Amino acid sequence: MNRQTQFEGLEVGFDIPALPGMDEAQIQTPCLILDLDALERNIVKMGDYAKAHGMRHRVHGKMHKSVDVAKLQEKLGGAVGVCCQKVSEAEVFARGGIRDILVSNQVRDPAKIDRLARMPKLYGCRTIVCVDDIDNVADLSAAAMKHGTTIECLVEIDCGAGRCGVTATEDVVRIAKAIDAAPGLMFSGLQAYQGAMQHLDRYEDRKAKIDIAVAMVKDAVEALRAEGLECDIVGGGGTGSYYFESTSGVYNELQCGSYAFMDADYGRILDRDGRRIDQGEWENALFILTSVMSHAKPDRAIVDAGLKAQSVDSGLPVVFGRTDVKYVKCSDEHGVVEDPEGVLKVGDRLRLVPGHCDPTCNVHDWYVGVRNGKVEVVWPVSARGKAY
Repeated sequence: MNRQTQFEGLEVGFDIPALPGMDEAQIQTPCLILDLDALERNIVKMGDYAKAHGMRHRVHGKMHKSVDVAKLQEKLGGAVGVCCQKVSEAEVFARGGIRDILVSNQVRDPAKIDRLARMPKLYGCRTIVCVDDIDNVADLSAAAMKHGTTIECLVEIDCGAGRCGVTATEDVVRIAKAIDAAPGLMFSGLQAYQGAMQHLDRYEDRKAKIDIAVAMVKDAVEALRAEGLECDIVGGGGTGSYYFESTSGVYNELQCGSYAFMDADYGRILDRDGRRIDQGEWENALFILTSVMSHAKPDRAIVDAGLKAQSVDSGLPVVFGRTDVKYVKCSDEHGVVEDPEGVLKVGDRLRLVPGHCDPTCNVHDWYVGVRNGKVEVVWPVSARGKAY
């Protein structure tokens, strides 16, 4: 589909916030913009790192929910595919041409299991899912047999996140053996993502947590090997920990997501040298572009990006590149920006770094990709709202 066909009939400000070729100043706000240069540098950097350390990188699609971004990660970063959290997300990526998809979550509902089992035949994609309960094995097997497909399964280890997954090695082995024996299923390895430590500020604190996870995973891999079961995938690793998993000698796939966009919460964690990771390791590539809509109070500007334009579960957004103004409060449709010197005026625009990129992306329809002050691409948030 060429650019003209893709956007034919769309009206700026009604269907879409911008069109390719526009100046950044013409973009309708509030909306998500991507600094394409920064995004591409982040993607290449992580891809080069993974390759240099003999790791595969399965990018986390739940972060951006975008087929276009996932394809860019394959093209520039050598990503082997995506992981996502819901079957509906997986279906969107499969329809978009991604051919190696892990649902890094449990799928238990019969209708969702049936949809999962159809994916290899409908889309020609490798389909992988996590399992942490032996009772799930029979249901997955029955659905795969019904559709004449193969579902690959990873046994999930709870290595500290306290969510899904088993903690005992004997349970890992028991479930893996059941998967291996079940028709229509293939045991493909382990899922061991330590999500609880990703946002710990200190590098040393994150390392202490991941050392525990590595020991658990190593024990499981050895126990499985003793039973004749090899792991094609030992997956985990996030933006706050990938350097630990990649040097562990046991993990072989990273699942980093936020590194590509960055957000304020991830940005404040510290690297090995005590620097914020958004000040050297990764660049901010995702912003909420917002406009000043009122300045009736001399020391306070009101912008058009409020709660409905972002998630504040991890804190308020940060005004990018400015220390003279500060985003301090928001309601549904308004954001309050402290402006003690009165430097802002109605119509001025600010780039906000969201507190948490994943749920912020999920409330928008479009990414507007900008380079050198011009709109270069407009990408749909393909899997927006796909939570089932």
